[in-house]
Amino acid sequence: MTQAEDYLPTLGKSSSKTPPSPALPALRRNAIGWLGAIFLLAIGGYIYVGTHMALGTQVILAATAVLAVIYAVVLYALPHHRHRRFGAANLVTAIRAALVSMIGAAFFFADGLHPADPAMWPLLMMIACALILDGVDGYLARETRQVSDFGARFDMELDALFILFLAAAVYLMGKAGIWVLLIGVMRYLFVLTSCFAARLRNPLPPSFRRKLVCVIQVAALCFALVPFVTSPVSDLISATALVLLSYSFAVDITSLLTRQAAQA
Repeated sequence: MTQAEDYLPTLGKSSSKTPPSPALPALRRNAIGWLGAIFLLAIGGYIYVGTHMALGTQVILAATAVLAVIYAVVLYALPHHRHRRFGAANLVTAIRAALVSMIGAAFFFADGLHPADPAMWPLLMMIACALILDGVDGYLARETRQVSDFGARFDMELDALFILFLAAAVYLMGKAGIWVLLIGVMRYLFVLTSCFAARLRNPLPPSFRRKLVCVIQVAALCFALVPFVTSPVSDLISATALVLLSYSFAVDITSLLTRQAAQA
């Protein structure tokens, strides 16, 4: 995982204030060009995958709609990208967004998708590719010196959506009870709570624990979706991931609250 997970519990907030790019019009044109190209390629990929895996037209349409919304939000947030170009790191994240959109659409909208369906293996390969790419975008941002609040936020929000989709998939495939959705919604519950508790809106220092726990969430949910992994093993895997995530959030929430109390 990338440095984005350093701020996993505070995904709803930027780590710092970044002034708008001085070359915003050129940046916007560059971003629209790249995102438009990826979007068109993604639609072609959705049609191919949806047709050959017999997922149904509704999956293709849903994946396209989700990706369109993601890219629209990305373009809206461009003023927080302080570089003149969209950048290789953000392109990788945009490609990952295309994969995540297809993964979510398949599990939510495919007709009759079940754990033993042959389509599960290609979907698991997509999940693995998305996970691998998550380790690439942060590296590229650092190597090309294009680290920004925009890129970190783009990466973090996509991570959160990815985990939400995977948690929902585990539930929909009958691999765990409805409680597994807590893995996907915990971050959003934290952000909602932070709207009413100013202490929770403060940034947190980097933490290897957060990075590790985030990796474990995706890996555990992915493993739980493997066709030959059934209950109670899938329940145990998912429950372990939930316990670790709850522990990580508890540590950071305690840190934020006690730090603020000490300063007072």
